Amino acid sequence: MAEREVVITGTGLISSLGKNKEENWKNISAGLTGIASYPGDDLPDYLQYYGKSVDCDIPDDIPPRQQGQMKFLNRGALLGFSSAHEAITPVRDGIEVIEPGRRALYVAAGDFTKIGYEFMHPAIKDGTGGNWKDIDEKKLNEAALNKVNPFYLLESLNNNLFSFLSAVIEFMGPNTSLATLSPCGGNALELAYRSIKQNRADIALAVGYGSWINEIALYELEGLGILSQCKAGPSSYRPFDRNRDGFIPGEGGASIVLEAAEVAEKRSAPLLGRVKGFGNCVDFPDNHRLGVPDTVSRESITMALDESGCTIDGIGFIVAHGSGTRKGDRSELRSIINVLNDELTIPLCGLKPFTGHMGASSDIAEVVLGLLSAREKSVPGTLNFHAAEEEFAGLRISSAPQQCHNNTFLSISYGVGGQSSTVIVESL
Repeated sequence: MAEREVVITGTGLISSLGKNKEENWKNISAGLTGIASYPGDDLPDYLQYYGKSVDCDIPDDIPPRQQGQMKFLNRGALLGFSSAHEAITPVRDGIEVIEPGRRALYVAAGDFTKIGYEFMHPAIKDGTGGNWKDIDEKKLNEAALNKVNPFYLLESLNNNLFSFLSAVIEFMGPNTSLATLSPCGGNALELAYRSIKQNRADIALAVGYGSWINEIALYELEGLGILSQCKAGPSSYRPFDRNRDGFIPGEGGASIVLEAAEVAEKRSAPLLGRVKGFGNCVDFPDNHRLGVPDTVSRESITMALDESGCTIDGIGFIVAHGSGTRKGDRSELRSIINVLNDELTIPLCGLKPFTGHMGASSDIAEVVLGLLSAREKSVPGTLNFHAAEEEFAGLRISSAPQQCHNNTFLSISYGVGGQSSTVIVESL
């Protein structure tokens, strides 16, 4: 079966920096961060910093049959829907010629919005009389009937956005819903790409969303030892800097519409970019525990270059994962140096300090922002970066924007456990 060229015809992004991709790009270009302090009595100081997304606007063009289903979507899912609506709106006209069964949908839900028991708090308070000891079962039952959202279980399902989107936009072809940490956003984008390239679909939507800012998520991430202690407040997230100490979490949604080039051309669809190749692999740490191997992303970068037919000197810039952890950044930079060989002048940036680490949505958001960077021929600076460790001093990392020499970029994502995903994209 002949493989087809895959192009990008729509993108969407919502984060702590803005409700659409242009707002995000404007604030990134201005060197702003969406990370801020949100004091709370139950959290230590360093867990009170995160990237809280702006509120999303609910579109008024949702079909009547689906409007009632909106109440099943939690905050994270609404952010994902907002980004998907932005991405799909410019290409809605004309896709009716594509059969619903040829429209693919892949959703990555690295979401922790509803992992607590807040929904039961009012009922338990009534059942205990506020003393949190003895429970009056009759009062508890009455309060549960009247004060607990009957849809709490549905709100916690990670495939809610998937089923809702599929019905609203009638993408009924190859599909799945992923629910894990990075790089599952990259995995969703690759699945969308493969579905078109292998002629199983003509158009595909990849969505990543996540919210990592509630108390339980913050404590779990802190327990893994991967969060910054935030001693410098919002400026504490500093990927690749010699003084990095972890990341600051955030929330958001990001989406990309892919199409077969011949289908997009026939519809006269706008072309934003071309996906040239993917790499995806797992390299287990030596101790087979959570963590990252010494060069976590080397193989996925090499695989993406091989599939795309690009050489490393044909890459204009690199959007690195940039977790900001000591071992994670070191492993990623070693992977990049290993592949770059002598091409150390390629600009490299980490974008997560602008928004906070948004889980699955960061994987796709960084491709959206990479397209905007290539459009402007300007690679954003890495916020809060001052100086790298001596081992990486030769890499072209800067806190200031850098010019790039062409419009092809490489975006990397990896996660604890050694899985990594790399995509090469050309801006058009």
